[in-house]
Amino acid sequence: MDRKKNLSIFLLLAVFIIAICGLVYELVAGALASYLLGDSVKQFSFIIGTYLFSMGVGSYLAKFIHKNLFDRFIEIELLIGIIGGTSSVLLFLLFQQVEHFQFILYFIVFLTGCLCGMEIPLLMNILKDRVQFKDLVSNVFAFDYIGALIASVLFPILLIPKLGVMGTSLLFGIINICVGVFLAFYLSKFLKRPTWMKIKAILCLVFLLIVFYYSDRLLAYSENQLYGNNVIYKHSTTYQRIVLTSSNGNYQLFLNNNLQFNTKDEYRYHECLVHPAMSVAKTPKRVLILGGGDGLAAREILKYPMVEHITLVDLDEGMTKLFQTNEILRQHNQDALNSPKVRVVNEDAFIWIKDHQEQYDVIIIDFPDPSNYSLGKLYTNAFYKRLRFLMHEQSIIAVQTTSPYYAPKAYWCIHETIASIFPNPQAYHAYVPSFGEWGFCLFSPDKNVDFQQVNHKVDNLRFYDYNFSKLTDFATDMQKIPVEINRLDNQILVRYFDEEWSKI
Repeated sequence: MDRKKNLSIFLLLAVFIIAICGLVYELVAGALASYLLGDSVKQFSFIIGTYLFSMGVGSYLAKFIHKNLFDRFIEIELLIGIIGGTSSVLLFLLFQQVEHFQFILYFIVFLTGCLCGMEIPLLMNILKDRVQFKDLVSNVFAFDYIGALIASVLFPILLIPKLGVMGTSLLFGIINICVGVFLAFYLSKFLKRPTWMKIKAILCLVFLLIVFYYSDRLLAYSENQLYGNNVIYKHSTTYQRIVLTSSNGNYQLFLNNNLQFNTKDEYRYHECLVHPAMSVAKTPKRVLILGGGDGLAAREILKYPMVEHITLVDLDEGMTKLFQTNEILRQHNQDALNSPKVRVVNEDAFIWIKDHQEQYDVIIIDFPDPSNYSLGKLYTNAFYKRLRFLMHEQSIIAVQTTSPYYAPKAYWCIHETIASIFPNPQAYHAYVPSFGEWGFCLFSPDKNVDFQQVNHKVDNLRFYDYNFSKLTDFATDMQKIPVEINRLDNQILVRYFDEEWSKI
């Protein structure tokens, strides 16, 4: 009786561990798809849908397994460990090498989910003669759901920041295999060929341990293949994958596989983002930067001696810490984030502005492009309405608004959303070689503001010459087009952005 009870307990504990591993594989696939393909909401939605569907398929297929249930259960654990554990390695390596990457991604997700879906039906068949049915069902699902909860909490808080996507999937693949190894030995007398099962389990464990040992080299190789440059820094934060590369003496920063700047021409972008607003403002003493965790906008603002205080609000502490500590990047942003005039706040800007009433003379908005809904909310009319409380009547605001050439609907959507709240916003653009034509918008609560007026200048700018009118002329292929306003309840901007940039 004790043997039966112990067996049941060990198998339920296996369910608990398996549930954690299974959800981690699902989250890894979603995170990896977001890094490589963009649009995190869409990718996570498709991954979750595919995974749940495949679990249903696996549960259905499990009914055809009648013989050697213990053997099949352990073999499935080993397969899940190998496939789920190496999934991120395979996807990183194949991303640049295959044409139909998404097919491979969803096939791996389907295969993993299908195998995970077989586990609980098999386990219930194994335990049906050892545990009363009412206890069996409640215990199995309780352990399964508790394991899923633990995985969902650990994944963003601990696993991704500490291990990264590849390290996380490999670690849990090893844990999965360890469950298989333990069961191969503990259930030895129930197995048809126990010695062969033990050998298979140990070989699987050795294989994953070897891959885990070389995972840093594999990741370095895959990222060099992906970025085509020398990767000199890489780090996964809670929110994004940060990669810094070097090429011909210049440095490039990528966030989730998207180029954020190239040091050879970023000055064009940041001068056009910052100096039109700073030059028009009457007394630019107090400045707010939303986004801009690289400190490059702050660098430009600090060129004005009348600036007394800058508050920079950026969600990702990993990003701001990098630009506060990395010698190369500190040199490039002229140590702006360590200036006594700069206060760095690591919070979600959407939430932060709700809790603050302090007014600023200039506000610079340097968010990433609206490639997903979590970013799209920062370009909604609700956001701009709330931003109004941080302005006095003569405040000047500048915002980056993606490309009017490559994404005209997205560009003019941001402009029209601002126009629904503020009078007479001024659209303008500049050519940045790494990105092409890039757009911005200047606006103010003051309907009589003259954006051509120059109240302040600094010397030695490399691109912007304070002739603002040159930047406001739009060629025929970038003229204003009819678009909807971006609201929280429709997020039309994200759809415009995805539709237009996916064609590039």
